[in-house]
Amino acid sequence: MNYKQIDPSKVYLITGAAGFVGFFLSKKLLEQGCRVIGIDNINDYYDVNLKHVRLNQLTTFDNFTFIEGDISDKVAVTDIFETYKPNVVVNLAAQAGVRYSIENPDVYIQSNIIGFYNILEACRYYPVDHLVYASSSSVYGANKKVPFEETDFVDNPVSLYASTKKSNELMAHTYSHLYKIPATGLRFFTVYGPMGRPDMAYFGFTDKYFAGEPIKIFNNGDFENDLYRDFTYIDDIVVGIERLIGKPPTESVPHKVFNIGNNNPEKLMTFITTLEKCLSNATGREVVFDKVFEPIKPGDVPATYASTDLLQKAVDFKPETSIEKGLQEFANWYVDYYKVK
Repeated sequence: MNYKQIDPSKVYLITGAAGFVGFFLSKKLLEQGCRVIGIDNINDYYDVNLKHVRLNQLTTFDNFTFIEGDISDKVAVTDIFETYKPNVVVNLAAQAGVRYSIENPDVYIQSNIIGFYNILEACRYYPVDHLVYASSSSVYGANKKVPFEETDFVDNPVSLYASTKKSNELMAHTYSHLYKIPATGLRFFTVYGPMGRPDMAYFGFTDKYFAGEPIKIFNNGDFENDLYRDFTYIDDIVVGIERLIGKPPTESVPHKVFNIGNNNPEKLMTFITTLEKCLSNATGREVVFDKVFEPIKPGDVPATYASTDLLQKAVDFKPETSIEKGLQEFANWYVDYYKVK
């Protein structure tokens, strides 16, 4: 293995700790005896109850400290670094969602640009062993060449969300170069699983079904040229992050970017029929969505497909959870959590 195990003697700062990925990563580190400082602004972009449920699980650990705050508040960020002196920072706090960025651009600039700048500045003045931050597969825009490789041209984002993530990569590169901050960017590919984000399609489809409403599928009803997505299960994402934490970039190349995806894209319709099957298993009755087909939305890309060769080479890891297994875990959790009859 060419990566180090997690070092429990270090202090880990996780931003967006009440978020989907932030929660599962924090929990994994806490279970290994690490000291974790979590910050989250608990915004209402989606159901805050779910964020509190996640947080409640984390606060049962003595080695967890939670700060309700916003990374776009520079004073708050500086105070955290000064007080806790984190050795490793994992920046997962961000305003997510492609479509929402079309309606509400302000929050993307605040959180994803100003917030990330504040994290970089703090890492500059309070040096860290490693800064890991979330980028996104959306930086690939409408690239036709698949699978997407980290060396591909990514200067034509098709949403403001993607622009902010590409900006993060540029900012991290510059700060790494100028101030020797070892930084690693992770291009996430459609992360899903139990306790996931309710704004994601698979979660929304499930909500609609149990509310007795039809689901909208934005693929023109064109099954031949259906949208493809590289769906990545949450546990795979956490293992990938965990392994990369222990492998900071070298001084000669202080900034690196990795795809973290399943390397196995599925047609959107295959994903939907699999979800129906998993919900049928979880409820013990046949689940069939009432489907309405609509044109592709602005900002949506036709396909996401990750090359994971670099990740595999760096930390000997490749995500492998099938959508059948991953969606079954989600369906079981959903039926239990929402007490679906």
